[in-house]
Amino acid sequence: MEVSDLDQVADLDASSRLTPWSRQAFLEELQNPLSHCFTLKGEKGPNGHAIGFICFRIVGEESELLSLAIHLQYRQRGWGKELMKFYMDFCGQRNIKIFYLETGISNQPAIGLYRSFAYQPIGIRSKLYQGKEDALLMMRRASSQRGET
Repeated sequence: MEVSDLDQVADLDASSRLTPWSRQAFLEELQNPLSHCFTLKGEKGPNGHAIGFICFRIVGEESELLSLAIHLQYRQRGWGKELMKFYMDFCGQRNIKIFYLETGISNQPAIGLYRSFAYQPIGIRSKLYQGKEDALLMMRRASSQRGET
């Protein structure tokens, strides 16, 4: 992800979830040495439009998936799974042992995606999203088998 992608990424995020990040939040992640953010482009070349993105942090042998979104027009085509495979491979090359994430408890498509990569629920954060929706905390150990369904 480049600074030049931030307007598209922020717009995509705003259309994808209840509590989107601001452009400034994405900029701060790009500047954080522990963060890794990548954009999935719909067309070849630097001017391609963002159809998805993923942001995560790596600290020691742990990683936390911070945000993943696919543009509404491109959902249900396997792009979320491709971003997750990329994430798992990227972290595998860095010997990450434990993976964490949280998602809205009502976001069944995301929960299904994460379960297919061997994430398991480990807790709930009550009313985390806008004071209305609970967050499901999930974890995966590197020794877990990655689903390819």
